[in-house]
Amino acid sequence: MWVLAHSESCVNVWDWLCLLRLEQYSEAFRGAGLATLQQCRNLTPDQLERMGITLPGHQRRILASLNKTHGNRDAHSHREKPVPRERTKFRSGAPVDCQPSPLVSPTSDTALPPVPPRSIPNCPPQRFTSSLCPSPPAQTPGSPKTETHAVTAPALSNRPVSPSSTPIQAPLHHPDIPSTQTRPQTLAIQPSAQHLSTDLGRKSSPISPTASPVSGRNAPPLPPKVGAGSKEKFFKMCVSVCFLVHRALYYQRRWVKLDVDYLRYFDNDKEVYSKGIISTAFITNVTSVGELKFEVVTNNRTFIFRSESEADRNNWVTVLQDCTRGRHRRSTMSPGSPLTPDYQGYLELRGLRSKLYTVVALDKVFLYKNMDDYRIGVGITSIEMNVGNVKDTDRRSFDLTTPYRIFSFIAESEQLKDQWVDAMRNAIGEALSNSEVAEKIWAEPSNSSCADCGASKPEWAAINLCVVVCKRCAGEHRGLGPSISKVRSLKMDRKVWTEELIQVFLLLGNERVNSFWAANVPPSEALTPSSCSDDRRRFITNKYRQGKYRKYHPLYGNQKELNNALCINVQCSDVLETLSLIFCGADVNCSTGMASCPSPLSLANAHSQPLQAELISHNLNTEVGEAMDPVSYQPPPCVSHNGFLFKTASMARAVTERKAKEEFSRRWCTLNDGTFSYYESDRNANPNGSLKSSEIVCLAVDSPEKHGYDCTFELYSESERLYLFGTDDPDSHKQWVKSIAKNFIPASAEPLLRLNFERIGRLKCKDGLNLQTSKVGWFALVGSTLHAYVENSKGEEIHLRKLNELSIQQDNEVLVLVERGRTLYIEGERKLDFSGWCGAIQAAAGSGGDTLSQQQLTETDIPVIVHSCIGYITQCGLTSEGIYRKSGVNSRVAALCERFRRDARSLCLKEGEHQVDDVSNTLKRFFRELEEGLFTSEDASNWLSATAIQDESAKISQYQLLLNRLPRVNKATLQALINHLYCVQRFSELSQMNLHNLAIVFGPTLFQTDGKDYTAGRAIEDLIQHYTLIFEVDEQQLKKQLEEIKVIIKVREKLNTNTEPGGHFICTVYLEEKKGKAEQHVKIPGSMTAAELTCEVLDRRNIPVEANEYWSCWEVSDKEEMERLLHYQERVLPILHSFGTDSHLLIKKHLAIQAMVLFLASKVDASKHGMMKFREERSLLGLGLPSGSFHDRYFILNSTSLRMYKEVRSNRPERDWPVKNLKVYLGVKKRLRPPTWYLCCDTQSEMREWYATFLSIQNDGDVWPVNGLQQTRVSRVLPDTHHGNVSLIPLRGSENEMRNSVAAFSQDPLAVRLINVLFLLSLLPKGGQELGVAPVLD
Repeated sequence: MWVLAHSESCVNVWDWLCLLRLEQYSEAFRGAGLATLQQCRNLTPDQLERMGITLPGHQRRILASLNKTHGNRDAHSHREKPVPRERTKFRSGAPVDCQPSPLVSPTSDTALPPVPPRSIPNCPPQRFTSSLCPSPPAQTPGSPKTETHAVTAPALSNRPVSPSSTPIQAPLHHPDIPSTQTRPQTLAIQPSAQHLSTDLGRKSSPISPTASPVSGRNAPPLPPKVGAGSKEKFFKMCVSVCFLVHRALYYQRRWVKLDVDYLRYFDNDKEVYSKGIISTAFITNVTSVGELKFEVVTNNRTFIFRSESEADRNNWVTVLQDCTRGRHRRSTMSPGSPLTPDYQGYLELRGLRSKLYTVVALDKVFLYKNMDDYRIGVGITSIEMNVGNVKDTDRRSFDLTTPYRIFSFIAESEQLKDQWVDAMRNAIGEALSNSEVAEKIWAEPSNSSCADCGASKPEWAAINLCVVVCKRCAGEHRGLGPSISKVRSLKMDRKVWTEELIQVFLLLGNERVNSFWAANVPPSEALTPSSCSDDRRRFITNKYRQGKYRKYHPLYGNQKELNNALCINVQCSDVLETLSLIFCGADVNCSTGMASCPSPLSLANAHSQPLQAELISHNLNTEVGEAMDPVSYQPPPCVSHNGFLFKTASMARAVTERKAKEEFSRRWCTLNDGTFSYYESDRNANPNGSLKSSEIVCLAVDSPEKHGYDCTFELYSESERLYLFGTDDPDSHKQWVKSIAKNFIPASAEPLLRLNFERIGRLKCKDGLNLQTSKVGWFALVGSTLHAYVENSKGEEIHLRKLNELSIQQDNEVLVLVERGRTLYIEGERKLDFSGWCGAIQAAAGSGGDTLSQQQLTETDIPVIVHSCIGYITQCGLTSEGIYRKSGVNSRVAALCERFRRDARSLCLKEGEHQVDDVSNTLKRFFRELEEGLFTSEDASNWLSATAIQDESAKISQYQLLLNRLPRVNKATLQALINHLYCVQRFSELSQMNLHNLAIVFGPTLFQTDGKDYTAGRAIEDLIQHYTLIFEVDEQQLKKQLEEIKVIIKVREKLNTNTEPGGHFICTVYLEEKKGKAEQHVKIPGSMTAAELTCEVLDRRNIPVEANEYWSCWEVSDKEEMERLLHYQERVLPILHSFGTDSHLLIKKHLAIQAMVLFLASKVDASKHGMMKFREERSLLGLGLPSGSFHDRYFILNSTSLRMYKEVRSNRPERDWPVKNLKVYLGVKKRLRPPTWYLCCDTQSEMREWYATFLSIQNDGDVWPVNGLQQTRVSRVLPDTHHGNVSLIPLRGSENEMRNSVAAFSQDPLAVRLINVLFLLSLLPKGGQELGVAPVLD
């Protein structure tokens, strides 16, 4: 709004309307005889209506301007000047070091109003009585004036204004103001102590923080939004601010700007955001006071400026008086302003540790020290939102980013944060918007409500569908793609809104348009303003893409008649009928049969029907279909290509065998208008077949010479058909691949076309677990990297060789890719192309060659084979004498290398199954056969040359230089290996592998030399010896690692104490039940398995094993009332070591094993997911669940882990357990004393399926021997029941030996290794099944 700076009588209506951007009404005012603003002061809405100004928004803008300009003018014109209050009295002391008299104008007949005192800088201001009280006590003559602001203005210089200062409007020339080509004056300001505390770097007083949308009740007015062409008074100056600190004035130089709304001061002329602002609406007086000084007085504060010359001081006084003359002045902010703040409250500004009172109003954000400063118009700064951007950063934090500064705010709560973000985003929209179009569209009453959900004041529209919609519905319209719904903003897309298009929306309106689009909406499917996004998406898709609710035209289905009716109707003014014809199938590009008007568009123009032409022009490319597949938008193809290709017959299955040249036929192929067609020859007019771009879902580029032709590619269609094409020309092949890909890949995924892809296409995927909300993604496979562009997100790369897990859930046809912190689920929409993607991704995720970078890698860029071998040897081989010198069995080493080469991620090295020497030789063979070597062929000689350097420090520096030159993977691998060798030599007293011995072994291996000299060994010896210096290792971390190895060695020593021959254990085993008559005392050697123990007990009792009987060994815990099935190959002795006195072994039949085996045989892979009830004791923290009650959780069990999610739709698991480290127990009784954790299944069959899946995964599918226990019985020699004279250790009873051996071992803290998690399944009273969990010792 424009604020008068001259007499009202001299302001003409044209200038005033220009400022309001309503100059189109100047003729209406002139016709009504209103020439000046003075004559318009008594206008009413009825008079504006009679003048032809009918839009409510324009009426409000005119009346608000008149109200602000003239309102309460009479009341204020005779208002008495403010009466001064008694100044605050300070304690006696030295006088203030400045004269008080110059601070008051000699011509002023009234004293200045009071301002709160401030005795200590940067402290909260003291409270003072309201300035509305008219009768202050007399002022003490000698009291110092701590409330005034002093400014000093130096002489003007002729240097021009810095162009880097904040861009603002050029000032209007005034007779007493120097030209703007000269540098403004330098002034010194002495603001009040309270006002000066509004600098951004100062703290504010703690006031209860609140934030709320502002109602008219307590909404203070803010300065109006001034247009680019507004005639505002404006001036700039450089000032020195004078502060009163400990009763002494001091001055600071400040750059000050004055416009019609605010007097602002900055640190310098290059700053964008001010240190303080004073609203000109609150300035009550501007007078000269003493030498070179003048005062700017508000009702609550006084500011004193000091200039450098008398002339400059007079210029400033004149400008300020002119700027504030005739203004409606206020003592405090009060309701009634047309510019009511949209949102206000306290926000903490990060870095200040204090809260600022923040106000969002229209297109600006204002910062104040507190609410009191806001009410008296004294603030810190204002932020223009036309250059702002708001971004969520944390639960309660968000950033307001501008090109000049980032404001990081912290709200009181997450809910308030969301409200602040919405308010500021609305301010950005307001800054970038123009409401003129919206007001015109809303003039039609039905357009003031959303056509889809009924929300009020919708600000978006689908210009081809002729519906006005709200912001939330507009988002779903965008998801349909511009070929179905062209979404535009009423406020920001000004150019698209021609007068004809506006008239179309006014003519039709949402009510009439919905008589076509929503003629048959069931009440249960209708939207409301509070409907969720899923409901909106479903409804809008049905309404506009599928046309489910539309009113069908009588000619629907008859294309020829629809086209004829369209050509006839465009010649008249019935726009709704044209809309109905178009969206019931009429072709807007059909031929009219007239040469002069070949199309309906030209026909409408010829018959002077601009509204018809406007509607048709926006629907020239609109897709109209009855049951179109709801996938992402496919752009109109613009690629053309043709040439000869060789083609095989289309197939319904993947190509697994090589196709010879004789199986290909030469075909003329064309790619035009979004259709790929192939012909018998280039002379044929009718194609043998064709594929539309929307039907192509995948393009695969075959490796060279895979088929008879050198260059081939495969096309996969929606109808589950595969088309194989080939050529011998690589250039032609490349051109065809790029052209076809560009034809069906959307613009949103266009960067994929720049890749040298092996496979590209469309797949459905999700980050969560809800398959119903899968998103459409476009993927391209390049080497071992999968590039993805998922709808509404930016492109991303997935490094397949670094995945933690890659598996296929065949029952759901889902490919699971697990990387650190994220899981991606790719869904198989069509079996044919999905199987191709699965095979290609699995192959790319495996080892791709013999170089380090082509191996499967861990997150730290170490090959999985190196990581696995080092980890196994650290656990099991550090005490093995001659480790790395002794050779393993060559056949086993070769088999291990081959398994690692196929898929290192799936191979888990196990003690007992794999020998230490085999693993150590596998690691050495990997490095010796490594292509390019660990040190690379280029730098290997430099490493060897470094050994000749005599100076140790120079040698270490050279090694560090060479280390930094290694590729990333080589460097990480070398550090991991040298760290391992360093640990091995630290325990050389056990393995006899000292530093020299390790260097002899690994020198020739790593440098791939013949080992005739010791140069390579010396290099490795240097690396191990100076490991901490060369690799800059953290000494504390290394010390911790060595301590862990000591614990491992000590535990292994205890495990091996009593397992040597002559030190076997005696164990009491029970048959079928724990009774005295059923017990058997058995000698347990270290190699005995569960199957061998079962057969021995059965042989002792002479019990034959029938073919359909499944005798097995069980571990039973009497205390926990649970039991666990021992795998038939599991060794018994380690189980006994973990026993307490309340556990025993039991031999009995497993009644459910046959059903479990049949279940596993019916599954393609071992995986399971579903809901179970979970319960946890209070003693374990993490989930915060109360004990004694179950909670539903969603579980996923696959080959690597068991994950627990809060619900099916959760993206991140609450818990994640490695499946190989789990022990699964079944409950013995219906009522049990619960262990630490346990779970509950609903039925016996479900519990059996979970249990079978656990066993299958943990034992690699080998749940039960193929021939049962017969083979085990035949292979064993019946044991001698007499134990002879060997001193055996009993495992049952209360003997002291028992307590001194096993019990003592179990309680040894060094033996406690919490690497397993126990699961318990038990029967509930009502038939449900429980699964409990607790940590156990292993």
